[in-house]
Amino acid sequence: MAHSALVGTAGSRTPRLGRPVGASHPVTTVGGVVLLLPDGEVASARGASALAHAAMLPLGRRLAAAGRGDGLVAHVVRYRGRGWNGADAGLASDAAWAVAETVRRYGDVPVCLAGYGMGARAALRAAGHAAVDTVLALAPWLPENDVAAEPEPVRQLAGRRVLIAHGTNDARVDPELSYRLADRAKKANRDTCRFEVHADGHALRQYRAEVHALAVDFVLGSLFARPYARPVADALAAPPPLGLRMPLAAGFGRSSRS
Repeated sequence: MAHSALVGTAGSRTPRLGRPVGASHPVTTVGGVVLLLPDGEVASARGASALAHAAMLPLGRRLAAAGRGDGLVAHVVRYRGRGWNGADAGLASDAAWAVAETVRRYGDVPVCLAGYGMGARAALRAAGHAAVDTVLALAPWLPENDVAAEPEPVRQLAGRRVLIAHGTNDARVDPELSYRLADRAKKANRDTCRFEVHADGHALRQYRAEVHALAVDFVLGSLFARPYARPVADALAAPPPLGLRMPLAAGFGRSSRS
């Protein structure tokens, strides 16, 4: 299928935010917004994946519940289509639209872009909007190094708090790619850290509870100035490579914040 056909099909759709996740009643005072960005496909003319959308809901509900007292609102972004589609970077464009729509709806509130897989790449790429305060990238899909292509940009991450988490047994995306990106990002932005989920795969299923607890700790600590758990604070403070290869301990979040 021609690349132009992919672009034309996706371009006929409109991205959406939809209703807030886990909200049984309207939030009267919004203190921050997390935009959850689902996984996608390298190239596709198909519409957004309902399965990928549903996969982000448990994390969205967890974040919304934990941040309710601070006025946190969570939305899962509904893309125009599921394809990144090369230089068009469709998912990143939809993420940027979602940030602008968030500002229109809620005003001047801090925004976290939280993505998984290709959605994590979109979160990193779209972080340059002034409203974005925090970026959470879970198992980010990144292309293999191509000497003929420009490296994945990192300058837009300056001034943001950034956490990347990646399974060491990811068979779909080489975790070393996210390490190299984090290493470059750390030079432009000291508030960058990366956690390694040992023996876990791309879906981060084996230690899902710990990954979600890490996400909650980082997002709420970043958006609302809550104290970070010790491992997160240490990872942000440590120089490379220590702060970029921080192991995610089994049981993270189940005990005290030491």
